[in-house]
Amino acid sequence: CWRMASFLQIADDDKGHDLDLFCIPKHYEEDLDKVIIPHGLIMDRTERLARDIIQEIGGYHIVALCVLKGGYTFFADLLNYIKALNRNSDNSLPLTVDFIRLKNYGKHESTSNVKIIGGDELSTLRGKNVLIVEDIVETGRTIQALLSLLNGHKPNMVKVVSLLVKRTPRNLGYRPDYIGFEIPDKFFVGYALDYNEYFRDLSHICLLSERGKQKYRV
Repeated sequence: CWRMASFLQIADDDKGHDLDLFCIPKHYEEDLDKVIIPHGLIMDRTERLARDIIQEIGGYHIVALCVLKGGYTFFADLLNYIKALNRNSDNSLPLTVDFIRLKNYGKHESTSNVKIIGGDELSTLRGKNVLIVEDIVETGRTIQALLSLLNGHKPNMVKVVSLLVKRTPRNLGYRPDYIGFEIPDKFFVGYALDYNEYFRDLSHICLLSERGKQKYRV
């Protein structure tokens, strides 16, 4: 029986941490309100997710599928922890990797509106065990559309790990198999989460300020 995903919950009224307690790139100092999830906490939680994944699906050959662009930092760190566990535990996880980008057409992401850019053909995943690595799940529509496309190619097993799940009334009720943090319905940036392509170069996950929204609005 598959367990419900455990996660670290960031409360709606979480006050976060003052920016001057951390190293923040000078070009972003005026654009952020608070540090909500410091980089060290992200890394510790990612290490634990790697352990959970190995404990539950270790022994299978896994294709780790990174959803770009936002997932690339989490993907790299998660795989580094899995590789370290592979070297130092009895239960190891043979891994290959692939990368895809998803593009949504139209306001509502259905299977027909989600297009996959890059990566090998999904047909190569037939009969494989797939671990989809996402940065954030909000409504759940995009990931459900991807799962629907993927399942059409008959993989053996598909699991999803997402660093963040947003607590929002817009969520369709979808929950990944592995979750790092559950976060409030606010606008967060950093650790590869962007706002119009900015803030991917920020180590911590921070709350975007109104000034930041105005400054980088397209």
